[in-house]
Amino acid sequence: MKLTIAAIGRSGRGPERDLYDHYAGRIRWPLALRELEERRKLPAAELMRREGDLLLGAVPAGAVLVALDRQGKAMDSETFARQLGRWRDDSVSDIAFLIGGADGHAEPLLKKAALVLSFGPMTWPHQLARAMLAEQIYRSQQLLVGHPYHRA
Repeated sequence: MKLTIAAIGRSGRGPERDLYDHYAGRIRWPLALRELEERRKLPAAELMRREGDLLLGAVPAGAVLVALDRQGKAMDSETFARQLGRWRDDSVSDIAFLIGGADGHAEPLLKKAALVLSFGPMTWPHQLARAMLAEQIYRSQQLLVGHPYHRA
């Protein structure tokens, strides 16, 4: 199972990127980070659609899509791990996590997602959302093999 995190915006260097790199480096599944941006100044609705096109174009064809959106489904770590485990056990070859721009995702992208996932109703900085996602993927990996990291 290969994982892709496709995100709008470039991360650069800093503590958020260091935290992402820390957890991403511990994930055993192949993981790719694709950073994208639309440089044109567009009206919000058009920009969201364009960013959605960029995100979808950056992930493998046929990948299971997981859109991160504050209006999505909140899951605890065990439930998220079980979902990743089901996809793994069902021989899903690619999972793509999509992190939108400042205005979120347009409705057409959300409709294509197998899962719309929320880290809660608060708005998180996009760089921190990447680190949080990487940590939860790592935590899921550890839960699925019965490692005590989850309770640490």
